[in-house]
Amino acid sequence: MPSESSASRALVPVLFIGVVMSALDTAVIGPAIPALREAFGVDNSAVGLVVSGFVLFSLCSAVLMANLSDRYGRRPIYLACVALFGLGSLLTAWSPRFWMVVASRIVQGLGAGGITPTAGAVIGDHFPPAERGKALGLIGATYGLAFVLGPPLAGLLMITLGWRWIFLINLPIAALILVRAARVLPGRATAPAAQPFDWPGLLLTLATLAVFVLGVIGAHPGWLIAGALLLAALVAAEARAERPMIPLSLFANRRLAATYLLCVGAGVGMGGVMFLASIATAAHQVDARHAGFVLLPLVVASMLGSAASGRMLARRGPRTLLLWGFALLALGYGGCAVTGPGLRLLLAASIPVGLGLGVVVGGALRSIAIDEAPLELRATAQGLINIFNAVGTLASIAMIGAVADRHGGAAGFELAYLGVAGAMAAMIAVALRLD
Repeated sequence: MPSESSASRALVPVLFIGVVMSALDTAVIGPAIPALREAFGVDNSAVGLVVSGFVLFSLCSAVLMANLSDRYGRRPIYLACVALFGLGSLLTAWSPRFWMVVASRIVQGLGAGGITPTAGAVIGDHFPPAERGKALGLIGATYGLAFVLGPPLAGLLMITLGWRWIFLINLPIAALILVRAARVLPGRATAPAAQPFDWPGLLLTLATLAVFVLGVIGAHPGWLIAGALLLAALVAAEARAERPMIPLSLFANRRLAATYLLCVGAGVGMGGVMFLASIATAAHQVDARHAGFVLLPLVVASMLGSAASGRMLARRGPRTLLLWGFALLALGYGGCAVTGPGLRLLLAASIPVGLGLGVVVGGALRSIAIDEAPLELRATAQGLINIFNAVGTLASIAMIGAVADRHGGAAGFELAYLGVAGAMAAMIAVALRLD
């Protein structure tokens, strides 16, 4: 019989490859957008549905699949998510019409959204506390890895084989994960509780997230007001549900409530990365074709920060790591907001940004959710991390874009990134409440 430690190590490749696969598909779609626009003769607004549809349904899936994972066990839900992702990849590559591409990306999003929270719950269930930090840090590092590998991989595939192969390459990876996961993922030890499924909670969650995403993308206050009303209806419905889709009891836990607020802050930090290349072009006259290379120090630093935080998590604790992570983000984004000294300062400032992101999106936040959530809600608690991260990211992108457009050029980016640095400093005060 294998030891508990060796059994845990056998799970790592299955979980890691699954998360990398889903993360890569977020990173590769950007370079593919011009090819999709040309292939189907659609405009920028239409092709944006390929991204927004994937994001919206992956958010909804994070809640749904996490809830189902808590009910029916990790293995069947993880297998279902990987299978959905593979099916969506196949349908996207095969699609002869643009509306089919959008619909297929929605299927992909439904699969992708459940992979990471279910993987996090598996780590919480089956890894001893001393090994959790390394495993969660490895999962967090996948997003840095995807950011490095995604765009050049997409470019190579489009040049040699065409845009459809960006999605076809997922098929053998998904097949490998399905075979291995069916063998090594533990089954459920107990029968699921016979509680009714929370259909009102699911539908209200879908509606609330959809309206919020539309409000942020369109920067329309009417959508945001409608989102606030739907959120109030969701809270009222979940308070009455026997087995709610989003248990309000999780927010009654002070450490979990602070953790979810920190997840929003981490999302704001992640969103700030999106416009750093634009600063290079607007303030430092870097050619747009080469602006992506400005992010290389950040990406390498992010991977190092995530790996290091995973190793330090058990010794230092999540609170200390988060304090350091958000302090690094505040310092780094503050430096990015100062454009006068030139490109070298931007490159130097991007290093603490990368280190800070590696820490805050690594294992620390997921570790708190594992420790504080009841066992029967562990995957749901992980899914909410994805939701709040995405809310912060979307809000950050919308804010930076709006401020930069309003004030124009380098001055607009300076003001926007001062705001991001201030938000990161505010998260330090929140992290202090984790005691």
